[in-house]
Order: sequence, then C-alpha cells, then structure tokens
Amino acid sequence: MRIRATVAAVSGALALSAFAVPAAQAADVAPAHRAAVAKVLQSARATSGKQAFTARTGTSGAPYALHVTFSNFKIGKAYKVGTNAHVSIPVSYTLTHGADVDITSPDFETEVYLYKGSYDNPDNFLIGDKSATCTATSSTAATCKGAIDVYPAYGDLENADAGTWGAAAGAIDWNGQLNTTDPDISKVGVAEQGALGKTLIQRNSALTADASPEPVRKGATLTVKGKLSHADWEADKYTGDAGQWVKLQFRKKGSSTYTTLKTMKTDSAGNLKTTVKASVDGYFRYSFAGTSTTPAVNAAGDFVDVR
Repeated sequence: MRIRATVAAVSGALALSAFAVPAAQAADVAPAHRAAVAKVLQSARATSGKQAFTARTGTSGAPYALHVTFSNFKIGKAYKVGTNAHVSIPVSYTLTHGADVDITSPDFETEVYLYKGSYDNPDNFLIGDKSATCTATSSTAATCKGAIDVYPAYGDLENADAGTWGAAAGAIDWNGQLNTTDPDISKVGVAEQGALGKTLIQRNSALTADASPEPVRKGATLTVKGKLSHADWEADKYTGDAGQWVKLQFRKKGSSTYTTLKTMKTDSAGNLKTTVKASVDGYFRYSFAGTSTTPAVNAAGDFVDVR
C-alpha cells in the first residue's frame, strides 16, 4: 500500500496529500491500520524535521521516542510487479528494545516498509496490510517477520518508481490509546529506522517470438518477429519497452542449450524483427537480460520444421 509524498507549503510547514486507500478494500481493516500507522509516523517525522508520510493529523502534541532499534534486516533482491496482481514482499529482522518496552503488550506493534528516494524525503512509501509478528529471543530482543503489500491496480506505483527502494522498520506503543485513528499523540511512543536494506521493485516483463514461414525449406529465409513489453503501472496495461538490447537465440531439436545468433535493439514500440537462414529443425526465441527496472525474460521457443 502506498503513501505518496506530495509536498506543499501550508503556513510555512510541510504538508502531505494522497494517502491512497484502495476502494475495493474499503471493508477491510488494512486501510484503517495503514492510516493509523501513517498518522503516527507523520507526527514523529514532523517533530524530527523529516518529511511527513501522509495527510496532516488532527491531534496536537508529538509522540515520544521509543527505545527500540532494528538490525539483521532481510529482504529479497528483486520483486516483479505487474498491472493487477497483489504482491506481498516478506521480510525478517531483529528488534532490540529497552527494559521499559513491552513487546508482548496488545498496544505494541512493529511495522516494515519501503521508501523510494531518500529516507528523509521519500517520493513514495509502501507499507504492509498488518503489523509484523515477533518472537522474543531474550528479555530485550526478538526476531520479527512481516510483509510489505503492493497493489498496482490501485495506484500504489508510478512508472518512475521502478528501481531501487530502501527498507525501513518502525515500532509504535499506543499506551492505551484505543482510538488509533485519533489518538493523543503525546502518549504514543515511536521508533523508526531507515537504511536497513535495499530491494528492486521492477515493472514485470513479457517477451514473444514468432518465426515464419513454418514449415520452411533448408536454406530459405526465416523471419523472426517478437515484442518486449513491460507493465505500465499508470496505464494499467503492458506497453512496449523501447531501445532495449535483446538476443535472438536458437536451440536444435533434441538439445537443451540455446545459442545466441545475433543481438538487436527493440524499436520505439518494443518490437523486434530480423531474418536468418533455415538450416535444421529447432526452436527460435528472444532473450532479454533485464535491467534494474525491468526483469530478465525469455520468450517461449517457437519450433520450426526445416525440410
């Protein structure tokens, strides 16, 4: 779920807009959870002079610093995000806390999230549908597991968001504030820590290959067409990926190994087209090595019967 940072000057202070709550999840508890967490984080960041994450809070005061730190943060190297399917990104970490913090209290929760850009001034922010769960390993430490949830169909991402994201974690002690949507912020404890790790959020890719004519006589010319496309998070569809280097590969019938025949760039619409001489039965495919914003992908091999 995103919290996009749109900064505006309001009475000399920073304000945020566009805390997006997916309409299809309106009956779910996840949006309320995210909104409550974002509100407290905003107050904490406003107090520390950092960029706030969401719309202004309606309460006065500021949260106090909670004696919690985070380490041993683990997250996958990269995640492919299409145009519709929800993506859940699992993480684990160690939470260390002071003796004055009771992590078993129902008032305590810990969150994980990703931020695009700098930690102090993020362009976008992704958080989970629910808090992480922790298991105590000592009187002042615990191992925690959580997830960050991404909903591309509901506007969580813009195309410019593809690439490297930073990872962060936070902890909140509500201290009996049952109305988490409008708490007395001054009674809430908050800890937050960025630069715990990095991951790639990539625009999922697709690649096709079609060799013709089929069948073909030995020595005749084959035309191999294809298209490289990737998820367009703003248009909610896959669009051509222009100017990318792609390899044309061939695998003989009965073999398991592809050999590269030539390398070429996609045109302005992501299309590929080249010719080769037919020699033996086998499979033609295009292969894309990937970039930091678009993952590697191989087209399905297209079999050609050479006679």
